[in-house]
Amino acid sequence: MSDLMLTQSWIVFHFSPTTPRDRNMAAAMQFVVKALCRLSPPVSHGLHRYQRTCAALPPFGPPGHWFHSAAALRDEAAAQTAAQAIAAAARYQESPWDYLESEEYTERYGSSAVWAGYRRNHKGGIPPQKTRKTCIRGDKICGNPCPICRDPNVIIHHQNVKLLQQFISPHTGMVYDPTRTGVCMKQQKNLNKAINIARDHGLLPFQIPYVEFSGEDYSNSHDAVGSTPPRPAVTSSGAWYEWYGEIRPDENELAKVRKTYKAYLK
Repeated sequence: MSDLMLTQSWIVFHFSPTTPRDRNMAAAMQFVVKALCRLSPPVSHGLHRYQRTCAALPPFGPPGHWFHSAAALRDEAAAQTAAQAIAAAARYQESPWDYLESEEYTERYGSSAVWAGYRRNHKGGIPPQKTRKTCIRGDKICGNPCPICRDPNVIIHHQNVKLLQQFISPHTGMVYDPTRTGVCMKQQKNLNKAINIARDHGLLPFQIPYVEFSGEDYSNSHDAVGSTPPRPAVTSSGAWYEWYGEIRPDENELAKVRKTYKAYLK
């Protein structure tokens, strides 16, 4: 009989009827419990165990209470995730080069570059010849952003030398083409700008090709660097240069010109 009373009290407490419909439901449940308890003691014992199992569950509230609480929990979890992402991004804003030496970077990329193993989503089996213009347009992000846009902690800065060196060939000193690294055109422009500033500040070396010169290149015997001969003496009877006096115009062309400008000639 004590189990029956506990069951009825559990139903009244958890259902907390506030509307006529809820009251009818609670009354029906009490009737079912009474009938089951009269049948056999094992049923009553099972109901008592069910009460103890469900004691940890939240009580039944008004209709829609569970849905509102679940939505609130989801919103709270999303807010916490966004706050953590903002805090993580702000942590490396002042010194973005610290991210490349952190454990988070090592766990994600290891010892390889940020663009190693990146594959862009595209239609068909032939990849496009150019990378996309940008991965983020306002608040819209493409399905598979480029290696720089997908990680907010990867920040392009002219003092972030370790990141810039990943996009420069160690053999030629030239910046890798974006079709190889998969970086979008917007981030590629930022990379080129940061690399030029770093080279101007002396943070990155210049790769100047070695050219071996011969002794003939420094002599004055070449026509291009030799001394210019003096101009011959000018006389009233002859032309300035010998080859200039040998030029004779075509008589037919000269006649056409004279006929055309006859009214203007004196």
